[in-house]
Amino acid sequence: MRHHIRKTDVIIAGGGPAGLAAALAARQAGFDVIVADCTHPPIDKACGEGIMPDGLEALRSLGITLDPSHGASFAGIRFIAGERQVEATFREGAGLGIRRTVLHEALVEAAKNSGIELLWNRRVTAIGEKYVSLDQERILCRWIVGADGQNSLVRKLGGLEHARAQKLRYGFRQHYRLQPWSRFVEVYWADCGQMYVTPTSSDSVCVAFITPQKSVRLREALQHFPSLASRLRSSTPEGDERGAVTASRRLAAVHQENLALVGEAAGSVDAITGEGLAMAFQQAAALAASLVRGDLSRYAAAHRRIMRLPRAMSALMLTMDRHAGFRRRVFGAFEAQPEIFARMLAIHTGAASPSSFGVANTLSLGWHMLATT
Repeated sequence: MRHHIRKTDVIIAGGGPAGLAAALAARQAGFDVIVADCTHPPIDKACGEGIMPDGLEALRSLGITLDPSHGASFAGIRFIAGERQVEATFREGAGLGIRRTVLHEALVEAAKNSGIELLWNRRVTAIGEKYVSLDQERILCRWIVGADGQNSLVRKLGGLEHARAQKLRYGFRQHYRLQPWSRFVEVYWADCGQMYVTPTSSDSVCVAFITPQKSVRLREALQHFPSLASRLRSSTPEGDERGAVTASRRLAAVHQENLALVGEAAGSVDAITGEGLAMAFQQAAALAASLVRGDLSRYAAAHRRIMRLPRAMSALMLTMDRHAGFRRRVFGAFEAQPEIFARMLAIHTGAASPSSFGVANTLSLGWHMLATT
């Protein structure tokens, strides 16, 4: 008896936000798409749960419109270090705080409605030139996409593991039943790391802690953030604290022959930037455009462009994390000229070109950093 052999244009290993976004973009471009994942939805992950305006715009280009009914909008970013703080609103639109499970459910529903075949609880066991094996089934395909996260098996099987030395930090997330007190995502700074507070509904917030110290957990770290600890003292934690590793990793290549990587499988910047989802959604659109042209080198060029600014911002913010004196000087400069912080936020979210920062702003920031004690 001849067994039926399944065929598709594109098979994507990894059914998280990056994989589903890549699937939606490829489907929009006219490809038949299969997504396979070894788990089952909704897929959760420890993260800050905030999507920046550029990430929401990238989602809209994929046909997904998220609004405050899915979570809670936020108007900008506020940095807080002890008694010092600086804030800026987004130039274009608002961000959205949304539970990771709610986001995943929305992406899964959009994928189903677009005709994408979703195979859950299916593990990649092998890849070849024109096929992927899922457990015991071989699926023939034209393109293979690895969207299976930091520890990507597809990346390993495809021979794309070579990377520069990676830097690891550790992230922890806890939800609290508490009415949001700010229209900003608040980022609290201390020597042990950063606390992010993101509104996720009218009566809940997500608190995420990122640290280089593997043994420190969110709740014990709150003692280093007294003003935040005071706000959370009377609130009720929801669910268990979840942890994850956040990596700074740059790969030598993100594609070879008919295989491409997206999301954290394709390299990553530290979660300190808050741009992980936005980058993945932008990569999805760039990959689909490259598939249409049959040329993955175009995706490689787009991937470098998408990652360039987040990497630069990550380097600045991680220097602030490691060096308290430098952090104090940066905060002093931002307090003296808050418009510089606003301009940097606009560049970070794609609302302004890096060239718009200008020589005058660079010199002014440098002068205040030197003058601040």
